[in-house]
Amino acid sequence: MQFVSSSSRQALFSSARLLGKTPATAATYNQFASSAASFSTTRAVAAKNQIYQSVRNLDQFHTYQLISSSSRTPLLTLWTTSYCPTCRVVEPLLRELVETGVGEEEGGVGFCTVEYDAPDVMEAGLGLTYMINSIPTLLSFDAQEAQTQTKVTDGRQLANRKFLEDWCADSMIFT
Repeated sequence: MQFVSSSSRQALFSSARLLGKTPATAATYNQFASSAASFSTTRAVAAKNQIYQSVRNLDQFHTYQLISSSSRTPLLTLWTTSYCPTCRVVEPLLRELVETGVGEEEGGVGFCTVEYDAPDVMEAGLGLTYMINSIPTLLSFDAQEAQTQTKVTDGRQLANRKFLEDWCADSMIFT
């Protein structure tokens, strides 16, 4: 299939004459036509998941929300405390899922833990703002808005790898 118009063909012949060359042969014309018709068909590179440092202040939290919003990816947050034994089980499991690429085919995700008992987080009232009343809590954000319909607070569910995989897939649908 050739995508060279007759006006392009005439321009090619005219250029050859101006340069003192004989008009292009059919072989030269076909070579030109085939090179003009090739378009890139490479797939777009899938977005990579991002794992951020633990949130210990309001500025970090807002920065991660802005990065997530500008890249149009959901931000998954795990709200933890330093004294929570369940959090020490859930956080590495969720981190591993994100590191292994869960959600990358759908456009990628951002992930961070929010240290609920960090002084600056407590002072800013982030827990009250997002109705965090249980630790650990898994909450996703889309366009800087909390997706409360997907919030999970049950530690048994959060320690279940299959549940977390399904939750991540469902979070991609809602965002």
